[in-house]
Amino acid sequence: MSGATEEERARSFSTLVSAFRDDPVERWLYPSDDAYDEHFPAFVEAFGGGAFAHDTAWQVDDFAGVALWFPPDTSPDGDEVVQVLMTTTHPSTHPDTIAGLEQMDAAHPRFPHWYLPWLGVDAAIQGRGVGGTLMTESLRAVDETSLPAYLETPNPRTIPFYERHGFRVTGATRTEECPPITFMVREPAAT
Repeated sequence: MSGATEEERARSFSTLVSAFRDDPVERWLYPSDDAYDEHFPAFVEAFGGGAFAHDTAWQVDDFAGVALWFPPDTSPDGDEVVQVLMTTTHPSTHPDTIAGLEQMDAAHPRFPHWYLPWLGVDAAIQGRGVGGTLMTESLRAVDETSLPAYLETPNPRTIPFYERHGFRVTGATRTEECPPITFMVREPAAT
């Protein structure tokens, strides 16, 4: 979305908020609907909003599906992510949140790669192929660079979806209370 407007950003974030409403980690962070609706959008923006500046925020079907990618040698602002999480979640979650973030950082590849912090489909139309179309189109652009792709998924139900697109599990977070976040990498496809 080159030169995305504020409306396009808002529509992208709205789709992702809908898509992740039932994810185990997101609802552990924001257990009430009110907390989720009020605070989760700020987390989505902190963790993935930088994709707009890199022109690597992609959508399909009039924002039914949205993917926020970071190209090689770019990443979310880690300090901003921590600040948002520490100010929008209950203090009882902070130790596990920090532990999970540290594990995510330790597992994150140090070689050039594409990073996918968010891919989601509006909850009302999940399971209709929109996510597959979005992933296929996104990976076409990624594969043009002949570099691997990396993601973390907070929902075990999505692992088979990512595996169908060439990702493989490389590990997961382990904390006392927070559900696991699974790490996945995909080698570049031959072009």
